[in-house]
Amino acid sequence: MKISKWTLMLMFSAGLTSCGFDLPQETNSSFETMKIKKTDIEVPYKFSARMKGQNDVTVTPQVSGQLMKICVTEGQQVKKGQTLFIIDSRNARLELEAAQANLQAALAQENSAKLEYESNKNLFEQKIVSSYMLNNSENSYKQARAAVAQARASVNRAKVNLGFCTITAAVSGVIGEIPVRPGDQVSPMTELTTLSGNTTMYAEVSVTEAVIEEMVQQGVKANEIDDRIAMLPPATFVMKNGTKYPHKGRVVSLTGVVDAATGSLTGKISFPNPDGHLYSGIQGTVVMSFAEKGVIVVPQGAVVRLQDKAIVYKVKADSTATAVDVTTTDTGNGKDFIITSGLKVGDQIVTTGANNVTEGQKVLFPPTEVKK
Repeated sequence: MKISKWTLMLMFSAGLTSCGFDLPQETNSSFETMKIKKTDIEVPYKFSARMKGQNDVTVTPQVSGQLMKICVTEGQQVKKGQTLFIIDSRNARLELEAAQANLQAALAQENSAKLEYESNKNLFEQKIVSSYMLNNSENSYKQARAAVAQARASVNRAKVNLGFCTITAAVSGVIGEIPVRPGDQVSPMTELTTLSGNTTMYAEVSVTEAVIEEMVQQGVKANEIDDRIAMLPPATFVMKNGTKYPHKGRVVSLTGVVDAATGSLTGKISFPNPDGHLYSGIQGTVVMSFAEKGVIVVPQGAVVRLQDKAIVYKVKADSTATAVDVTTTDTGNGKDFIITSGLKVGDQIVTTGANNVTEGQKVLFPPTEVKK
């Protein structure tokens, strides 16, 4: 008796089952879906920024001379009025002494001219001298008084020049690079250092065309910008290493002229710096979170990228999937997208497993349904 190969296969299968082996079965595909609804979300906007001190002052001498002493070091925190540099003051002291001597001589000349004028005035009243002599003595007295005023101004100027030999901090802040050394000959053209007034720091950012267009669309007029700025949310400064600066900042200004080269506006965001942790020149990112109300938010895994297109798979009434083109905006949280077009409230889409879906594939199954 011949046994067909099919009979042998059935017998083999029965034998495996009797020995406790389960044959593989076809199972339902598993996909996660969600129904579209609108929600509110905080969207962080990020701007590249560079820190600048509230008062960055270039320190230069007012007089020429030899630099005798540097009283500070680079990076040192200083207070307003603190001595920074000392220039050789010997010439300035000599000039002050000479001016004071000239003042004493002018005062003596004034006193003599005054006595002569008063004497001639009495003699004129007694008709002993002529009016010509009286007028000459009066003019001499006036000239002497003017000479005293001029000599006194020279003394004051010499005192100021002497004071310029001691250079003090115009503002409280941090000392920058010091390119000079004691013994150098300096002049008003010499840059001694930069003093960054860092009690308050400004982050300078470029506001993009998209933000400008949004403001225009919302009907914000030029004379309403200040009011608009006051309504902006607080800002966070994130350093290049990812560290978040603990103090929040506020937008304080926005230029009214668009840069022709970049097509952007320059904004300033003020950050308090009580501990002096921020320095001029530090670069990082300013983050401001804006509330987006009534938007469609989907997981990033639901959006499939096909070259230059973004699609999601919408579940039709027969439980099959169909590709829908969408446009998206990044939420900045690393897990969601905002859908700006392509979907509406009530649509059901595939979330988990969207990358494995094909057009027309069935993605929803009743719990008891078994595919045959």
